[in-house]
Amino acid sequence: MAFFIVYFYSMPLVYSFVIPVYNRPEEIQELLHSIQALNGSIPFEVVIVDDGSELKSDKAISLFSSLTIKYYYKENTGPGDSRNFGMRQANGDYFIILDSDCLLSPDYLISVHRSLKESFIDCFGGPDKAHASFNFRQKAISFVMTSFLTTGGVRGGQKALKRFEPRSFNMGLSRSAFEESGGFGDLHPGEDPELVHRLWDLGFDSTLIKEALVYHKRRITWLSYLRQIYKFGLARSILNQQHPKYSSVVFWLPTLLVVMAIMALFLACYGLPYLLIAGGSYLFLITLVALVQLMDLRALYMIPMIFAIQNLAYAAGFLNGWWALSVFKKAPRKRFSNMFFK
Repeated sequence: MAFFIVYFYSMPLVYSFVIPVYNRPEEIQELLHSIQALNGSIPFEVVIVDDGSELKSDKAISLFSSLTIKYYYKENTGPGDSRNFGMRQANGDYFIILDSDCLLSPDYLISVHRSLKESFIDCFGGPDKAHASFNFRQKAISFVMTSFLTTGGVRGGQKALKRFEPRSFNMGLSRSAFEESGGFGDLHPGEDPELVHRLWDLGFDSTLIKEALVYHKRRITWLSYLRQIYKFGLARSILNQQHPKYSSVVFWLPTLLVVMAIMALFLACYGLPYLLIAGGSYLFLITLVALVQLMDLRALYMIPMIFAIQNLAYAAGFLNGWWALSVFKKAPRKRFSNMFFK
Protein backbone atom coordinates (compact mmCIF):
# COMPACT_ATOMS: atom_id res chain seq x y z
CA MET A 1 0.00 0.00 0.00
CA ALA A 2 2.80 2.43 0.87
CA PHE A 3 4.47 1.71 -2.45
CA PHE A 4 1.18 2.35 -4.27
CA ILE A 5 0.72 5.73 -2.58
CA VAL A 6 4.26 6.85 -3.41
CA TYR A 7 3.86 5.66 -6.99
CA PHE A 8 0.48 7.38 -7.42
CA TYR A 9 1.69 10.77 -6.24
CA SER A 10 4.82 10.56 -8.37
CA MET A 11 2.59 10.43 -11.44
CA PRO A 12 1.83 13.73 -13.18
CA LEU A 13 -1.53 15.21 -12.22
CA VAL A 14 -3.90 16.06 -15.04
CA TYR A 15 -6.38 18.83 -14.31
CA SER A 16 -9.92 19.37 -15.51
CA PHE A 17 -11.39 22.86 -15.24
CA VAL A 18 -15.12 22.37 -14.66
CA ILE A 19 -17.25 25.43 -15.37
CA PRO A 20 -21.05 25.67 -15.28
CA VAL A 21 -22.57 28.54 -17.25
CA TYR A 22 -26.06 29.97 -17.56
CA ASN A 23 -26.86 32.62 -20.19
CA ARG A 24 -23.40 34.20 -20.06
CA PRO A 25 -21.41 33.37 -23.22
CA GLU A 26 -19.45 36.63 -22.96
CA GLU A 27 -18.18 35.61 -19.51
CA ILE A 28 -17.05 32.22 -20.78
CA GLN A 29 -15.13 33.96 -23.55
CA GLU A 30 -13.31 36.19 -21.05
CA LEU A 31 -12.57 33.25 -18.75
CA LEU A 32 -11.23 31.14 -21.63
CA HIS A 33 -8.94 34.01 -22.67
CA SER A 34 -7.43 33.93 -19.15
CA ILE A 35 -7.11 30.12 -19.28
CA GLN A 36 -5.44 30.36 -22.68
CA ALA A 37 -2.93 32.81 -21.17
CA LEU A 38 -1.90 30.51 -18.29
CA ASN A 39 1.83 30.11 -17.79
CA GLY A 40 3.57 26.73 -17.79
CA SER A 41 2.98 23.48 -19.66
CA ILE A 42 0.90 21.59 -17.11
CA PRO A 43 -1.67 19.34 -18.86
CA PHE A 44 -5.32 20.29 -18.48
CA GLU A 45 -8.69 20.18 -20.18
CA VAL A 46 -11.73 22.45 -19.90
CA VAL A 47 -15.22 21.05 -19.32
CA ILE A 48 -18.02 23.57 -19.82
CA VAL A 49 -21.56 22.64 -18.82
CA ASP A 50 -24.28 24.86 -20.28
CA ASP A 51 -27.09 24.62 -17.73
CA GLY A 52 -30.14 25.02 -19.98
CA SER A 53 -29.17 28.49 -21.22
CA GLU A 54 -31.23 30.40 -23.74
CA LEU A 55 -27.99 32.16 -24.73
CA LYS A 56 -25.74 29.21 -25.52
CA SER A 57 -21.95 29.41 -25.24
CA ASP A 58 -21.00 27.14 -28.16
CA LYS A 59 -20.06 29.97 -30.54
CA ALA A 60 -17.88 31.69 -27.93
CA ILE A 61 -16.13 28.40 -27.19
CA SER A 62 -15.43 27.73 -30.88
CA LEU A 63 -12.96 30.64 -30.87
CA PHE A 64 -10.53 28.70 -28.67
CA SER A 65 -9.37 25.84 -30.85
CA SER A 66 -5.96 25.77 -29.12
CA LEU A 67 -7.61 24.56 -25.88
CA THR A 68 -8.91 21.08 -25.18
CA ILE A 69 -12.56 21.87 -24.43
CA LYS A 70 -15.55 19.63 -23.83
CA TYR A 71 -18.88 21.40 -24.15
CA TYR A 72 -22.15 19.94 -22.89
CA TYR A 73 -25.62 21.41 -23.07
CA LYS A 74 -28.27 20.01 -20.73
CA GLU A 75 -31.53 20.96 -19.04
CA ASN A 76 -31.42 23.48 -16.20
CA THR A 77 -30.75 21.66 -12.91
CA GLY A 78 -28.68 24.24 -11.05
CA PRO A 79 -24.95 24.93 -10.64
CA GLY A 80 -24.25 22.13 -8.15
CA ASP A 81 -25.71 19.38 -10.33
CA SER A 82 -24.03 20.91 -13.39
CA ARG A 83 -20.65 20.73 -11.65
CA ASN A 84 -21.29 17.09 -10.78
CA PHE A 85 -22.24 16.41 -14.41
CA GLY A 86 -19.05 18.05 -15.60
CA MET A 87 -16.86 16.08 -13.19
CA ARG A 88 -18.43 12.83 -14.37
CA GLN A 89 -17.49 13.72 -17.97
CA ALA A 90 -13.97 14.91 -17.12
CA ASN A 91 -10.80 12.89 -17.69
CA GLY A 92 -8.57 14.64 -15.15
CA ASP A 93 -7.27 13.31 -11.86
CA TYR A 94 -8.10 16.60 -10.18
CA PHE A 95 -11.03 18.93 -10.80
CA ILE A 96 -10.77 22.71 -10.59
CA ILE A 97 -14.22 24.26 -10.30
CA LEU A 98 -14.72 27.85 -11.40
CA ASP A 99 -17.62 30.25 -11.83
CA SER A 100 -18.10 31.73 -15.28
CA ASP A 101 -17.65 35.29 -13.96
CA CYS A 102 -14.02 34.68 -12.92
CA LEU A 103 -10.68 35.32 -14.56
CA LEU A 104 -7.52 33.38 -13.69
CA SER A 105 -4.22 34.92 -12.74
CA PRO A 106 -1.45 33.83 -15.17
CA ASP A 107 0.36 31.63 -12.60
CA TYR A 108 -2.83 30.07 -11.23
CA LEU A 109 -2.22 26.49 -12.40
CA ILE A 110 1.49 26.62 -11.60
CA SER A 111 0.65 27.63 -8.03
CA VAL A 112 -1.96 24.87 -7.65
CA HIS A 113 0.31 22.21 -9.13
CA ARG A 114 3.28 23.22 -6.98
CA SER A 115 1.19 23.21 -3.81
CA LEU A 116 -0.38 19.80 -4.50
CA LYS A 117 3.00 18.29 -5.34
CA GLU A 118 4.53 19.61 -2.13
CA SER A 119 1.60 18.58 0.07
CA PHE A 120 -1.27 16.78 -1.62
CA ILE A 121 -4.75 17.55 -0.33
CA ASP A 122 -8.13 16.47 -1.66
CA CYS A 123 -9.88 19.83 -1.49
CA PHE A 124 -8.53 23.36 -1.79
CA GLY A 125 -9.83 26.85 -2.23
CA GLY A 126 -8.21 30.04 -3.39
CA PRO A 127 -8.76 33.74 -2.80
CA ASP A 128 -10.48 36.22 -5.07
CA LYS A 129 -10.04 39.91 -5.66
CA ALA A 130 -10.90 42.58 -8.21
CA HIS A 131 -8.97 42.95 -11.46
CA ALA A 132 -7.67 46.38 -12.47
CA SER A 133 -10.09 46.35 -15.43
CA PHE A 134 -13.21 46.01 -13.24
CA ASN A 135 -15.50 48.98 -12.65
CA PHE A 136 -15.42 50.74 -9.30
CA ARG A 137 -18.56 49.15 -7.92
CA GLN A 138 -17.15 45.69 -8.60
CA LYS A 139 -13.90 46.67 -6.90
CA ALA A 140 -15.74 48.12 -3.89
CA ILE A 141 -17.96 45.04 -3.48
CA SER A 142 -14.90 42.81 -3.81
CA PHE A 143 -13.13 44.74 -1.06
CA VAL A 144 -16.05 44.47 1.37
CA MET A 145 -16.54 40.76 0.62
CA THR A 146 -12.89 39.80 0.97
CA SER A 147 -11.23 42.13 3.49
CA PHE A 148 -10.26 40.65 6.85
CA LEU A 149 -11.74 43.77 8.45
CA THR A 150 -15.19 43.01 7.02
CA THR A 151 -15.50 39.22 6.72
CA GLY A 152 -12.75 37.86 8.95
CA GLY A 153 -10.89 36.21 6.09
CA VAL A 154 -13.50 33.48 5.57
CA ARG A 155 -13.35 33.94 1.80
CA GLY A 156 -9.64 33.24 1.49
CA GLY A 157 -7.44 35.81 3.12
CA GLN A 158 -4.11 35.02 4.73
CA LYS A 159 -5.83 34.89 8.11
CA ALA A 160 -9.17 33.40 9.06
CA LEU A 161 -11.33 33.29 12.15
CA LYS A 162 -12.37 29.67 11.51
CA ARG A 163 -11.49 26.53 9.55
CA PHE A 164 -11.26 27.37 5.86
CA GLU A 165 -14.20 26.38 3.66
CA PRO A 166 -13.40 26.55 -0.08
CA ARG A 167 -15.95 28.31 -2.27
CA SER A 168 -17.11 26.91 -5.60
CA PHE A 169 -16.05 29.95 -7.65
CA ASN A 170 -12.45 28.79 -7.01
CA MET A 171 -12.30 25.26 -5.66
CA GLY A 172 -10.25 22.13 -6.26
CA LEU A 173 -11.45 18.58 -5.68
CA SER A 174 -9.68 15.27 -6.19
CA ARG A 175 -11.47 12.57 -8.15
CA SER A 176 -11.52 10.28 -5.12
CA ALA A 177 -13.09 13.01 -2.95
CA PHE A 178 -15.76 13.60 -5.58
CA GLU A 179 -16.54 9.92 -6.03
CA GLU A 180 -16.73 9.19 -2.31
CA SER A 181 -18.81 12.25 -1.44
CA GLY A 182 -21.06 12.25 -4.50
CA GLY A 183 -20.25 15.89 -5.15
CA PHE A 184 -22.48 18.89 -4.62
CA GLY A 185 -25.96 18.72 -3.14
CA ASP A 186 -29.06 20.65 -4.22
CA LEU A 187 -28.83 23.55 -1.74
CA HIS A 188 -28.16 26.85 -3.52
CA PRO A 189 -26.46 29.03 -2.52
CA GLY A 190 -24.47 27.17 0.13
CA GLU A 191 -23.77 24.00 -1.84
CA ASP A 192 -20.01 24.55 -1.54
CA PRO A 193 -19.65 24.66 2.29
CA GLU A 194 -22.22 21.85 2.50
CA LEU A 195 -19.98 19.66 0.34
CA VAL A 196 -16.91 20.66 2.37
CA HIS A 197 -18.68 19.64 5.60
CA ARG A 198 -19.44 16.20 4.16
CA LEU A 199 -15.84 15.87 2.99
CA TRP A 200 -14.62 16.62 6.51
CA ASP A 201 -17.00 13.97 7.87
CA LEU A 202 -15.51 11.48 5.39
CA GLY A 203 -11.98 12.23 6.61
CA PHE A 204 -10.88 14.49 3.76
CA ASP A 205 -9.21 17.78 4.58
CA SER A 206 -9.27 21.20 2.92
CA THR A 207 -6.85 24.07 2.71
CA LEU A 208 -6.30 27.51 1.25
CA ILE A 209 -3.80 27.91 -1.57
CA LYS A 210 -3.40 31.65 -1.27
CA GLU A 211 -1.42 31.94 -4.54
CA ALA A 212 -4.31 30.34 -6.51
CA LEU A 213 -5.90 33.70 -7.23
CA VAL A 214 -8.96 34.42 -9.33
CA TYR A 215 -10.47 37.77 -10.24
CA HIS A 216 -14.19 37.58 -9.45
CA LYS A 217 -16.17 40.00 -11.60
CA ARG A 218 -19.65 39.77 -9.97
CA ARG A 219 -21.88 41.37 -12.60
CA ILE A 220 -24.68 42.23 -10.18
CA THR A 221 -27.03 45.12 -9.51
CA TRP A 222 -27.55 46.59 -6.06
CA LEU A 223 -30.83 44.71 -5.70
CA SER A 224 -29.37 41.39 -6.83
CA TYR A 225 -26.42 41.92 -4.46
CA LEU A 226 -28.83 42.44 -1.55
CA ARG A 227 -30.77 39.31 -2.50
CA GLN A 228 -27.57 37.30 -2.88
CA ILE A 229 -26.26 38.26 0.55
CA TYR A 230 -29.68 37.58 2.12
CA LYS A 231 -29.57 34.07 0.66
CA PHE A 232 -26.02 33.59 1.96
CA GLY A 233 -27.28 34.29 5.49
CA LEU A 234 -30.28 32.01 5.03
CA ALA A 235 -28.09 29.23 3.61
CA ARG A 236 -25.77 29.45 6.61
CA SER A 237 -28.67 28.94 9.02
CA ILE A 238 -29.68 25.85 7.01
CA LEU A 239 -26.10 24.55 7.11
CA ASN A 240 -25.91 25.12 10.87
CA GLN A 241 -28.94 22.88 11.27
CA GLN A 242 -27.72 20.20 8.86
CA HIS A 243 -24.13 20.17 10.14
CA PRO A 244 -24.30 21.62 13.68
CA LYS A 245 -20.77 20.59 14.66
CA TYR A 246 -19.40 23.01 12.05
CA SER A 247 -21.47 25.96 13.23
CA SER A 248 -19.46 28.82 14.67
CA VAL A 249 -19.94 32.08 16.52
CA VAL A 250 -18.31 33.69 13.49
CA PHE A 251 -21.55 33.29 11.57
CA TRP A 252 -23.36 35.40 14.17
CA LEU A 253 -20.99 38.38 13.75
CA PRO A 254 -23.03 40.25 11.08
CA THR A 255 -26.13 39.90 13.26
CA LEU A 256 -24.14 41.10 16.27
CA LEU A 257 -22.91 44.13 14.33
CA VAL A 258 -26.47 45.05 13.34
CA VAL A 259 -27.70 44.68 16.94
CA MET A 260 -24.81 46.79 18.19
CA ALA A 261 -25.56 49.49 15.59
CA ILE A 262 -29.18 49.66 16.73
CA MET A 263 -28.08 49.79 20.36
CA ALA A 264 -25.55 52.52 19.56
CA LEU A 265 -28.22 54.71 17.97
CA PHE A 266 -30.60 54.08 20.87
CA LEU A 267 -28.00 54.92 23.51
CA ALA A 268 -26.87 58.02 21.61
CA CYS A 269 -30.44 59.33 21.79
CA TYR A 270 -30.14 59.18 25.60
CA GLY A 271 -26.83 60.97 25.77
CA LEU A 272 -24.54 57.92 25.68
CA PRO A 273 -22.67 58.19 22.35
CA TYR A 274 -19.71 55.96 23.23
CA LEU A 275 -20.83 52.83 21.38
CA LEU A 276 -21.78 54.94 18.36
CA ILE A 277 -18.33 56.56 18.41
CA ALA A 278 -16.66 53.16 18.61
CA GLY A 279 -18.73 51.79 15.73
CA GLY A 280 -18.19 54.92 13.67
CA SER A 281 -14.44 54.69 14.24
CA TYR A 282 -14.43 51.06 13.06
CA LEU A 283 -16.39 51.97 9.92
CA PHE A 284 -14.01 54.89 9.33
CA LEU A 285 -11.04 52.49 9.55
CA ILE A 286 -12.62 50.15 6.99
CA THR A 287 -13.34 53.08 4.67
CA LEU A 288 -9.84 54.50 5.09
CA VAL A 289 -8.19 51.16 4.24
CA ALA A 290 -10.46 50.84 1.19
CA LEU A 291 -9.62 54.39 0.11
CA VAL A 292 -5.89 53.62 0.27
CA GLN A 293 -6.29 50.35 -1.64
CA LEU A 294 -8.78 51.55 -4.26
CA MET A 295 -7.38 55.08 -4.68
CA ASP A 296 -10.80 56.52 -5.46
CA LEU A 297 -12.76 59.09 -3.46
CA ARG A 298 -16.01 57.26 -4.22
CA ALA A 299 -14.92 54.79 -1.54
CA LEU A 300 -15.88 57.40 1.06
CA TYR A 301 -19.58 56.82 0.45
CA MET A 302 -19.75 53.49 -1.37
CA ILE A 303 -17.81 51.36 1.13
CA PRO A 304 -20.05 52.28 4.12
CA MET A 305 -23.13 51.64 1.96
CA ILE A 306 -21.91 48.20 0.81
CA PHE A 307 -20.83 47.29 4.32
CA ALA A 308 -24.30 48.19 5.64
CA ILE A 309 -26.06 46.21 2.89
CA GLN A 310 -23.85 43.19 3.46
CA ASN A 311 -24.43 43.02 7.21
CA LEU A 312 -28.12 43.92 7.18
CA ALA A 313 -29.01 41.50 4.38
CA TYR A 314 -26.94 38.65 5.82
CA ALA A 315 -28.34 39.16 9.31
CA ALA A 316 -31.91 39.25 7.97
CA GLY A 317 -31.45 35.97 6.10
CA PHE A 318 -29.59 34.31 8.95
CA LEU A 319 -32.15 35.32 11.59
CA ASN A 320 -35.06 34.31 9.37
CA GLY A 321 -33.56 30.86 8.98
CA TRP A 322 -32.55 30.52 12.63
CA TRP A 323 -36.02 31.55 13.82
CA ALA A 324 -37.80 29.10 11.51
CA LEU A 325 -35.41 26.16 11.89
CA SER A 326 -34.07 26.41 15.43
CA VAL A 327 -36.95 28.03 17.28
CA PHE A 328 -39.99 26.69 15.41
CA LYS A 329 -38.24 23.47 14.27
CA LYS A 330 -39.40 23.74 10.67
CA ALA A 331 -37.99 21.42 8.01
CA PRO A 332 -35.66 23.42 5.74
CA ARG A 333 -36.85 21.80 2.50
CA LYS A 334 -40.46 22.62 3.31
CA ARG A 335 -39.98 26.06 4.85
CA PHE A 336 -37.35 27.26 2.34
CA SER A 337 -38.06 25.14 -0.71
CA ASN A 338 -36.76 27.93 -3.01
CA MET A 339 -33.26 27.30 -1.60
CA PHE A 340 -33.17 23.78 -3.08
CA PHE A 341 -33.04 22.88 -6.76
CA LYS A 342 -35.63 20.31 -7.75
